[in-house]
Formats: sequence, structure tokens, C-alpha cells
Amino acid sequence: MIADFIRTLRKKRDLTQEYIAGRLGLTRQTYGQVEHGDRELTIGEAKILADVLDISLQDLLDERESQVVVEVEGKEKPSHEPESVMRISVPQKNLAKFREVLLYILCKVGGKPNIGETVLYKLLYFIDFDYYEKYEEQLIGATYIKNKHGPTPVEYKMIVDDMIEAGQLVRVPSRYFGHDQKKYLPVRDPDLTVLENAREIAHIDSVLARLSDYNAMELSNLSHQDVPWIIAENLKPIDYEAVFYRTADTSARHYDDDRD
Repeated sequence: MIADFIRTLRKKRDLTQEYIAGRLGLTRQTYGQVEHGDRELTIGEAKILADVLDISLQDLLDERESQVVVEVEGKEKPSHEPESVMRISVPQKNLAKFREVLLYILCKVGGKPNIGETVLYKLLYFIDFDYYEKYEEQLIGATYIKNKHGPTPVEYKMIVDDMIEAGQLVRVPSRYFGHDQKKYLPVRDPDLTVLENAREIAHIDSVLARLSDYNAMELSNLSHQDVPWIIAENLKPIDYEAVFYRTADTSARHYDDDRD
């Protein structure tokens, strides 16, 4: 039943009925009728709801959620699984580096009121893709999926859940300009020995200085101007190599200064 499907997705994304009702231009009571199966959505409302829940309209109507499974490299893939499952294998060293970079970001700017989960997604994206454009090497090397709100690092949830369970992070629900926000506070300092050189730390600091005061909408809009995001297929991984086709709006490399 689509009403149950919608309610399940809303709860998984930690969204309130009031928030979704506001996005749809409905009262909370009217939206509640949708989740109880007493009111059908119009096509226009269904399109907005699919965007809010970050799935395609077709997946919403089919009551199907595409699933991304992240696993440590070397694990055997199951012989049979649904077509909607996209399995991504990542090296253990990438996960370790992701963990420490996330802690470093939170120690530096996590206390700012605008730094919620969506902002963290975009900061990680620009740290990774700007570094690749500038030095033709990976920093974290995370995998980013294209969605309607910008790039999303697929390893993020697994890493954050593990860190919370290990007592390295604390999730703090909050609100920012009337919207629900997921904030994370570090419990320990980052281990910077996993970063390979001072250039990596300097690069992270540079991106944070440039972008960490942006709110979620501003960073999402900026990511939507970035060629790697533009040319990627929806809900598919974003290709690092596409950074070399960036326009001046998002390019991080000063090509006039390059030397043979």
C-alpha cells in the first residue's frame, strides 16, 4: 500500500509530517490522511513528494526504493539479489581515511549552526573532487551518488553508524531556520596520520574556509552547477574524471599556472 510506503520512507529520512505537509502546501491533518490511505496524491503533489523523499516519481508510484549496499573490498557478492540493489565495494583504507577526515571537519566547523548532514555531504564532495582536479590524485576517494539535492557519499551512513556505536560521534537532532537538521559532534580528535601529506590538510582547510559558511541550499545549488554532477545519471555514481571538464564556476584548478 503506497500510504505505508510513504510513511516508511518519511520515517527513514527523519522527516516530520509537518515538514512534508509544508512542502506540499497541505495542512498536517490533510497530509496525515495521505499516510493513512484516506486521501490520494495529485500528480503534482506526487512529484514534489518524490523530490522531498529523494526518489524518482516512478519508484514512488511503484513503491520501490533503490538500495545502495556498501561493503568492504574483497567480500563475495550474493549470487541473487533484486535489480534495485547497487552494490559498491570500497577499500578498507578509504573507509579509515573517510572516518578521520569527517572527524577533522567536525572538529573544525561542526559547531557552526549551518553544519548539518546535507552540508557535510557537499563539503566532502568538494574536498574530494577539487583535490582530484588539482592534483589528479584521490584524497578520500569516496563514492558519490547523484541525487536531486546534490552529491551524496554512499559510505557515509555506514561509517557514521559505526562511529556512533563505537562512541566516536554523537548525533544531535536540531533545527536550523525552522527545518529539522541532523548534526554530529566528535567525541575524539582525528588521527591525522592517515592523511598522506600536509598538502591534504591544507586542501581540506582551504575548502572549509571557502564553503563552510554556506547553507544546505547554497551548497546544493553550487553542486548542481558542477559538470561531474550534471553529466552523471540520476542515482548513479559520479565520475571523478569529469572534473577536467568543469567550467570556471566550479573549477578549483588554475590551468594557466600549470607547467609541463
